[in-house]
Amino acid sequence: MAENKTKATDAPVGAFLNGVALEGRRNDAWRLAGMMAEETGEQPVMWGNSIVGFGDHHYRYASGREGSICRVGFSPRKSATVLYLSCDLDQLQSILDRLGPHERGVGCLYIKRLDAIDDDVLRELIRVAWVQR
Repeated sequence: MAENKTKATDAPVGAFLNGVALEGRRNDAWRLAGMMAEETGEQPVMWGNSIVGFGDHHYRYASGREGSICRVGFSPRKSATVLYLSCDLDQLQSILDRLGPHERGVGCLYIKRLDAIDDDVLRELIRVAWVQR
């Protein structure tokens, strides 16, 4: 079975965040890193070369494939900041309805500007995603 490509690394999170090319996305990334650290009680860790993650979530699919990924995390991409939440987003729809403008993938959210999102609702989402499995 193929090995997971995205793993926790020892790469410095600060260097990665400082290297985000777009100033607005970089500022959002620093703000989100602080927020996630506060809400999870964990320090950020690089997962692969572009995900800032908090905690560790072990998963196993019905196919037998298994691995680990961060419990919550994000990646400041060029078009949007992607939030990775190791939880069932369908169960969080009432929170997502109050969050503000975002797009949704299978297990992630795409946010273009953090200042357009309700901070209190984002913190609630992080806390609930952190404890939900």
